[in-house]
Amino acid sequence: MAIALSSVTVERASDSGKLGGSPVQYPRRRWSQGTRHTINGLLFASPWIIGLLVFWIYPTLASAYYSFTKYNGVMNPQWIGLDNYLDLFTDDDDFRAAIYNTVYFAVVSIPLAIICAFGLALMLNAKIRGQVIYRTIYFLPTLVPEVALALVWVFIFTPRIGLIETPFRFLGVRGPCWLTCAQWAKPTLVLLALWIIGQQIILYLAGLQDVPQDLYDAADVDGANFLSKFRNVTVPILTPVIFFHLVTSIIGALNFFAIPYIMTGGTGFPANTTLFYSIYLYKNAFQYLTMGYASAMAWLLFMFTLIVTLIIFRSARLWVFYAGGEE
Repeated sequence: MAIALSSVTVERASDSGKLGGSPVQYPRRRWSQGTRHTINGLLFASPWIIGLLVFWIYPTLASAYYSFTKYNGVMNPQWIGLDNYLDLFTDDDDFRAAIYNTVYFAVVSIPLAIICAFGLALMLNAKIRGQVIYRTIYFLPTLVPEVALALVWVFIFTPRIGLIETPFRFLGVRGPCWLTCAQWAKPTLVLLALWIIGQQIILYLAGLQDVPQDLYDAADVDGANFLSKFRNVTVPILTPVIFFHLVTSIIGALNFFAIPYIMTGGTGFPANTTLFYSIYLYKNAFQYLTMGYASAMAWLLFMFTLIVTLIIFRSARLWVFYAGGEE
Protein backbone atom coordinates (compact mmCIF):
# COMPACT_ATOMS: atom_id res chain seq x y z
CA MET A 1 0.00 0.00 0.00
CA ALA A 2 2.82 2.41 0.82
CA ILE A 3 4.54 1.57 -2.46
CA ALA A 4 1.37 2.35 -4.41
CA LEU A 5 0.91 5.68 -2.63
CA SER A 6 4.51 6.70 -3.28
CA SER A 7 4.21 5.88 -6.99
CA VAL A 8 1.05 7.99 -7.26
CA THR A 9 2.81 10.84 -5.47
CA VAL A 10 5.74 10.67 -7.91
CA GLU A 11 3.41 10.69 -10.93
CA ARG A 12 1.51 13.71 -9.58
CA ALA A 13 4.73 15.52 -8.87
CA SER A 14 5.89 14.81 -12.42
CA ASP A 15 2.58 16.00 -13.85
CA SER A 16 2.76 19.24 -11.87
CA GLY A 17 6.23 19.95 -13.30
CA LYS A 18 8.13 19.40 -10.06
CA LEU A 19 10.23 16.46 -9.09
CA GLY A 20 12.41 16.57 -6.03
CA GLY A 21 11.45 20.24 -5.42
CA SER A 22 12.95 21.62 -8.71
CA PRO A 23 10.97 22.65 -11.85
CA VAL A 24 11.24 20.52 -14.94
CA GLN A 25 12.82 22.38 -17.88
CA TYR A 26 10.86 21.76 -21.09
CA PRO A 27 12.72 22.40 -24.37
CA ARG A 28 11.85 25.73 -26.04
CA ARG A 29 10.91 25.96 -29.70
CA ARG A 30 13.83 27.44 -31.64
CA TRP A 31 13.63 29.13 -35.06
CA SER A 32 16.17 28.24 -37.66
CA GLN A 33 18.85 30.78 -38.44
CA GLY A 34 17.39 31.51 -41.88
CA THR A 35 13.93 32.13 -40.41
CA ARG A 36 15.35 34.51 -37.78
CA HIS A 37 17.25 36.44 -40.44
CA THR A 38 14.11 36.70 -42.56
CA ILE A 39 12.04 37.99 -39.64
CA ASN A 40 14.73 40.50 -38.64
CA GLY A 41 15.06 41.69 -42.24
CA LEU A 42 11.31 42.21 -42.56
CA LEU A 43 11.23 44.12 -39.29
CA PHE A 44 14.05 46.42 -40.36
CA ALA A 45 12.48 46.94 -43.80
CA SER A 46 8.94 47.36 -42.47
CA PRO A 47 8.97 51.21 -42.58
CA TRP A 48 9.90 51.12 -46.27
CA ILE A 49 7.43 48.30 -47.01
CA ILE A 50 4.61 50.19 -45.30
CA GLY A 51 5.53 53.35 -47.19
CA LEU A 52 5.60 51.44 -50.48
CA LEU A 53 2.16 49.95 -49.83
CA VAL A 54 0.56 53.19 -48.61
CA PHE A 55 2.17 55.79 -50.87
CA TRP A 56 2.77 53.83 -54.11
CA ILE A 57 0.89 50.56 -54.55
CA TYR A 58 -2.42 51.73 -53.05
CA PRO A 59 -2.51 55.05 -55.00
CA THR A 60 -1.64 53.18 -58.20
CA LEU A 61 -4.45 50.67 -57.78
CA ALA A 62 -6.83 53.41 -56.65
CA SER A 63 -6.08 55.52 -59.73
CA ALA A 64 -6.78 52.50 -61.93
CA TYR A 65 -10.24 52.27 -60.34
CA TYR A 66 -10.86 56.02 -60.47
CA SER A 67 -10.08 56.06 -64.19
CA PHE A 68 -13.39 54.25 -64.72
CA THR A 69 -15.35 56.63 -62.50
CA LYS A 70 -16.57 60.21 -62.29
CA TYR A 71 -14.64 61.48 -59.29
CA ASN A 72 -13.74 64.95 -58.06
CA GLY A 73 -11.60 63.99 -55.07
CA VAL A 74 -14.33 64.85 -52.51
CA MET A 75 -17.55 63.05 -53.39
CA ASN A 76 -17.85 59.29 -53.71
CA PRO A 77 -16.71 58.03 -57.11
CA GLN A 78 -19.45 57.14 -59.59
CA TRP A 79 -18.77 54.24 -61.95
CA ILE A 80 -19.02 55.27 -65.62
CA GLY A 81 -16.99 52.53 -67.31
CA LEU A 82 -14.94 53.58 -70.34
CA ASP A 83 -16.52 57.02 -70.72
CA ASN A 84 -13.39 58.85 -69.58
CA TYR A 85 -11.26 57.10 -72.19
CA LEU A 86 -13.85 57.61 -74.92
CA ASP A 87 -14.17 61.31 -74.11
CA LEU A 88 -10.40 61.75 -74.28
CA PHE A 89 -10.16 60.45 -77.83
CA THR A 90 -13.45 61.73 -79.23
CA ASP A 91 -14.39 64.95 -77.45
CA ASP A 92 -11.30 66.71 -76.14
CA ASP A 93 -9.32 69.01 -78.44
CA ASP A 94 -6.94 70.00 -75.64
CA PHE A 95 -6.03 66.34 -75.15
CA ARG A 96 -5.09 65.99 -78.81
CA ALA A 97 -3.11 69.23 -78.67
CA ALA A 98 -1.25 68.00 -75.58
CA ILE A 99 -0.36 64.74 -77.31
CA TYR A 100 0.90 66.56 -80.40
CA ASN A 101 3.01 69.01 -78.40
CA THR A 102 4.54 66.25 -76.27
CA VAL A 103 5.33 63.96 -79.22
CA TYR A 104 6.78 66.90 -81.19
CA PHE A 105 9.02 67.84 -78.28
CA ALA A 106 10.19 64.24 -77.81
CA VAL A 107 10.81 63.53 -81.51
CA VAL A 108 12.75 66.76 -82.08
CA SER A 109 14.64 67.22 -78.81
CA ILE A 110 15.81 63.64 -78.12
CA PRO A 111 17.80 63.04 -81.35
CA LEU A 112 19.28 66.53 -81.12
CA ALA A 113 20.23 65.96 -77.48
CA ILE A 114 21.95 62.65 -78.31
CA ILE A 115 23.89 64.19 -81.21
CA CYS A 116 24.89 67.32 -79.29
CA ALA A 117 25.84 65.47 -76.09
CA PHE A 118 27.91 62.95 -78.06
CA GLY A 119 29.63 65.66 -80.10
CA LEU A 120 30.41 67.84 -77.11
CA ALA A 121 31.75 64.83 -75.22
CA LEU A 122 34.11 64.09 -78.11
CA MET A 123 35.42 67.65 -78.02
CA LEU A 124 35.70 67.72 -74.22
CA ASN A 125 37.57 64.42 -74.33
CA ALA A 126 40.37 65.99 -76.35
CA LYS A 127 43.67 66.60 -74.57
CA ILE A 128 43.67 70.39 -74.46
CA ARG A 129 44.63 73.02 -71.92
CA GLY A 130 41.78 74.00 -69.60
CA GLN A 131 39.91 70.77 -70.19
CA VAL A 132 38.47 70.70 -66.66
CA ILE A 133 37.23 74.29 -66.97
CA TYR A 134 35.38 73.57 -70.21
CA ARG A 135 33.78 70.47 -68.74
CA THR A 136 32.63 72.46 -65.72
CA ILE A 137 31.12 75.19 -67.89
CA TYR A 138 29.02 72.71 -69.87
CA PHE A 139 27.85 70.99 -66.70
CA LEU A 140 26.90 74.14 -64.76
CA PRO A 141 23.41 74.67 -66.31
CA THR A 142 22.25 71.34 -64.89
CA LEU A 143 22.90 72.66 -61.36
CA VAL A 144 20.40 75.51 -61.78
CA PRO A 145 16.98 74.75 -60.18
CA GLU A 146 14.17 74.36 -62.69
CA VAL A 147 12.26 77.36 -61.32
CA ALA A 148 15.23 79.68 -61.73
CA LEU A 149 16.05 78.16 -65.09
CA ALA A 150 12.54 78.81 -66.40
CA LEU A 151 12.54 82.41 -65.19
CA VAL A 152 15.97 83.09 -66.67
CA TRP A 153 14.89 81.55 -69.96
CA VAL A 154 11.81 83.81 -70.07
CA PHE A 155 14.03 86.84 -69.48
CA ILE A 156 16.51 85.81 -72.17
CA PHE A 157 13.89 85.10 -74.84
CA THR A 158 11.53 88.01 -74.25
CA PRO A 159 11.11 89.70 -77.64
CA ARG A 160 12.72 93.14 -78.11
CA ILE A 161 14.19 93.33 -74.58
CA GLY A 162 15.64 89.84 -74.03
CA LEU A 163 19.36 89.15 -74.17
CA ILE A 164 18.87 86.94 -77.22
CA GLU A 165 17.78 90.05 -79.15
CA THR A 166 21.18 91.73 -78.76
CA PRO A 167 22.78 90.35 -81.96
CA PHE A 168 19.61 91.07 -83.94
CA ARG A 169 19.55 94.68 -82.72
CA PHE A 170 23.22 94.99 -83.63
CA LEU A 171 22.45 93.81 -87.17
CA GLY A 172 19.41 96.06 -87.37
CA VAL A 173 16.94 93.24 -88.00
CA ARG A 174 13.96 91.97 -86.08
CA GLY A 175 14.49 88.66 -84.31
CA PRO A 176 12.03 85.78 -83.97
CA CYS A 177 9.09 86.09 -81.61
CA TRP A 178 10.36 83.12 -79.55
CA LEU A 179 7.95 82.28 -76.71
CA THR A 180 5.21 84.70 -77.75
CA CYS A 181 4.13 83.11 -81.05
CA ALA A 182 2.96 79.64 -81.94
CA GLN A 183 5.57 78.80 -84.57
CA TRP A 184 8.54 79.50 -82.29
CA ALA A 185 7.33 78.45 -78.82
CA LYS A 186 8.13 74.73 -79.05
CA PRO A 187 11.49 75.24 -80.85
CA THR A 188 12.47 77.60 -78.04
CA LEU A 189 11.75 74.88 -75.47
CA VAL A 190 13.81 72.45 -77.57
CA LEU A 191 16.72 74.88 -77.34
CA LEU A 192 16.27 74.94 -73.58
CA ALA A 193 16.40 71.13 -73.49
CA LEU A 194 19.69 71.26 -75.38
CA TRP A 195 21.09 73.73 -72.87
CA ILE A 196 20.75 71.31 -69.92
CA ILE A 197 22.41 68.18 -71.30
CA GLY A 198 25.43 68.39 -68.99
CA GLN A 199 24.65 65.10 -67.24
CA GLN A 200 24.43 63.28 -70.56
CA ILE A 201 27.74 64.79 -71.62
CA ILE A 202 29.33 63.35 -68.47
CA LEU A 203 27.92 59.91 -69.33
CA TYR A 204 29.38 60.04 -72.83
CA LEU A 205 32.71 61.24 -71.46
CA ALA A 206 32.83 58.26 -69.13
CA GLY A 207 31.98 55.96 -72.01
CA LEU A 208 34.68 57.46 -74.23
CA GLN A 209 37.30 56.90 -71.57
CA ASP A 210 36.32 53.23 -71.38
CA VAL A 211 36.99 52.60 -75.07
CA PRO A 212 40.04 50.27 -75.22
CA GLN A 213 43.04 51.98 -76.75
CA ASP A 214 44.01 48.67 -78.34
CA LEU A 215 41.09 48.97 -80.73
CA TYR A 216 42.26 52.38 -81.91
CA ASP A 217 45.80 51.07 -82.32
CA ALA A 218 44.56 48.14 -84.38
CA ALA A 219 42.53 50.51 -86.53
CA ASP A 220 45.63 52.67 -87.08
CA VAL A 221 47.56 49.63 -88.20
CA ASP A 222 44.83 48.87 -90.72
CA GLY A 223 45.04 52.43 -92.04
CA ALA A 224 41.66 53.62 -90.74
CA ASN A 225 41.02 57.36 -90.69
CA PHE A 226 39.17 59.33 -88.02
CA LEU A 227 35.70 58.75 -89.49
CA SER A 228 36.31 55.01 -89.85
CA LYS A 229 37.47 54.72 -86.24
CA PHE A 230 34.51 56.78 -85.08
CA ARG A 231 32.01 54.67 -87.00
CA ASN A 232 33.50 51.24 -86.36
CA VAL A 233 35.05 51.63 -82.90
CA THR A 234 33.72 54.61 -80.94
CA VAL A 235 30.04 54.38 -81.79
CA PRO A 236 29.66 50.60 -81.22
CA ILE A 237 31.39 50.81 -77.84
CA LEU A 238 29.14 53.70 -76.77
CA THR A 239 25.85 52.14 -77.89
CA PRO A 240 24.99 51.11 -74.27
CA VAL A 241 25.33 54.78 -73.25
CA ILE A 242 23.19 55.86 -76.21
CA PHE A 243 20.62 53.22 -75.24
CA PHE A 244 20.47 54.50 -71.66
CA HIS A 245 20.26 58.11 -72.82
CA LEU A 246 17.46 57.26 -75.26
CA VAL A 247 15.29 55.46 -72.71
CA THR A 248 15.68 58.06 -69.96
CA SER A 249 15.14 60.93 -72.41
CA ILE A 250 11.89 59.43 -73.68
CA ILE A 251 10.58 59.05 -70.15
CA GLY A 252 11.66 62.61 -69.30
CA ALA A 253 10.18 64.13 -72.47
CA LEU A 254 6.82 62.44 -71.91
CA ASN A 255 6.75 63.87 -68.37
CA PHE A 256 8.00 67.36 -69.30
CA PHE A 257 6.19 69.60 -66.82
CA ALA A 258 7.96 72.02 -64.48
CA ILE A 259 9.71 74.35 -66.92
CA PRO A 260 6.84 74.97 -69.39
CA TYR A 261 4.35 75.24 -66.51
CA ILE A 262 6.42 77.93 -64.77
CA MET A 263 7.05 79.78 -68.03
CA THR A 264 3.39 79.93 -69.06
CA GLY A 265 1.49 79.29 -65.84
CA GLY A 266 0.00 76.18 -67.40
CA THR A 267 -2.08 78.22 -69.86
CA GLY A 268 -0.51 76.67 -72.95
CA PHE A 269 0.29 80.14 -74.29
CA PRO A 270 0.56 80.83 -77.12
CA ALA A 271 -2.40 79.02 -78.74
CA ASN A 272 -1.94 75.84 -76.68
CA THR A 273 1.49 75.19 -78.24
CA THR A 274 3.10 74.75 -74.80
CA LEU A 275 0.28 72.64 -73.35
CA PHE A 276 2.16 69.40 -72.72
CA TYR A 277 0.53 66.16 -71.65
CA SER A 278 1.65 66.30 -68.03
CA ILE A 279 0.45 69.91 -67.71
CA TYR A 280 -3.00 69.03 -69.02
CA LEU A 281 -3.13 66.03 -66.68
CA TYR A 282 -2.26 68.29 -63.74
CA LYS A 283 -4.91 70.82 -64.73
CA ASN A 284 -7.60 68.17 -64.92
CA ALA A 285 -6.66 66.76 -61.53
CA PHE A 286 -6.06 69.89 -59.45
CA GLN A 287 -7.72 72.78 -61.29
CA TYR A 288 -10.78 71.21 -62.88
CA LEU A 289 -11.05 68.58 -60.07
CA THR A 290 -11.84 65.81 -62.55
CA MET A 291 -9.76 63.19 -60.80
CA GLY A 292 -11.26 60.28 -62.71
CA TYR A 293 -10.52 61.95 -66.03
CA ALA A 294 -6.95 62.70 -64.91
CA SER A 295 -6.49 59.10 -63.73
CA ALA A 296 -7.46 57.88 -67.19
CA MET A 297 -4.87 60.23 -68.70
CA ALA A 298 -2.24 58.96 -66.25
CA TRP A 299 -2.87 55.33 -67.21
CA LEU A 300 -2.74 56.13 -70.92
CA LEU A 301 0.60 57.85 -70.37
CA PHE A 302 1.86 54.86 -68.39
CA MET A 303 0.80 52.36 -71.06
CA PHE A 304 2.31 54.43 -73.88
CA THR A 305 5.59 54.85 -72.01
CA LEU A 306 5.68 51.13 -71.22
CA ILE A 307 5.05 50.12 -74.84
CA VAL A 308 7.66 52.49 -76.26
CA THR A 309 10.23 51.39 -73.67
CA LEU A 310 9.58 47.70 -74.38
CA ILE A 311 9.99 48.29 -78.12
CA ILE A 312 13.34 49.99 -77.52
CA PHE A 313 14.47 47.16 -75.24
CA ARG A 314 13.45 44.57 -77.82
CA SER A 315 15.29 46.43 -80.58
CA ALA A 316 18.42 46.85 -78.46
CA ARG A 317 19.66 43.39 -79.44
CA LEU A 318 19.99 44.64 -83.01
CA TRP A 319 22.12 47.70 -82.38
CA VAL A 320 23.49 47.74 -78.81
CA PHE A 321 26.95 46.23 -78.48
CA TYR A 322 28.37 45.13 -75.13
CA ALA A 323 32.11 44.71 -74.94
CA GLY A 324 31.72 41.65 -72.73
CA GLY A 325 29.82 39.86 -75.46
CA GLU A 326 26.48 39.78 -73.57
CA GLU A 327 23.25 41.34 -74.84
